[in-house]
Amino acid sequence: MIFGRRAFLVAALAALGACGESKFRHYDGPEVTRIVIFKEKRVMYLLHGNKALRKYRIGLGGNPVGPKQFEGDMRTPEGVYFIDRRNPNSRYHLSLGISYPNARDIAFARAQGRSPGGDIFIHGEAGQKNGKSPDWTAGCIAVTDDEIEEIYAMVRLGTPVHIYP
Repeated sequence: MIFGRRAFLVAALAALGACGESKFRHYDGPEVTRIVIFKEKRVMYLLHGNKALRKYRIGLGGNPVGPKQFEGDMRTPEGVYFIDRRNPNSRYHLSLGISYPNARDIAFARAQGRSPGGDIFIHGEAGQKNGKSPDWTAGCIAVTDDEIEEIYAMVRLGTPVHIYP
């Protein structure tokens, strides 16, 4: 009976080991003090002070030129925001929420009688890109799944996000 339990335990541990790597990584390097995104260049930097810790190629919303103004405009915001939430169960592998819309974004959209939209994230692909153009999101910032795992480990809530044209 003891042999049977041991064999079961060994088999169970082997099965768990075969499940693959976790998408949750550990990072113990310098703190990411801000994220800087240049939309035109399709590049995002994770910075510690003025030192670039990482650089990523990014995809944007399907209508990438100009700032996000209204819900459904397929644009990525421009301005200063911060990371306001973490989603470990994102349909895009992992995601970090950006605090869009801010008070200025809301006031502008309301003055036009429109909604500013929301739910802007930095996220992975999780098979969603599938041959689409580089700018395939509804306004979010997209990186590869491998890259979002690294970013998710490095970036904390409250990290400022500067998004430039």
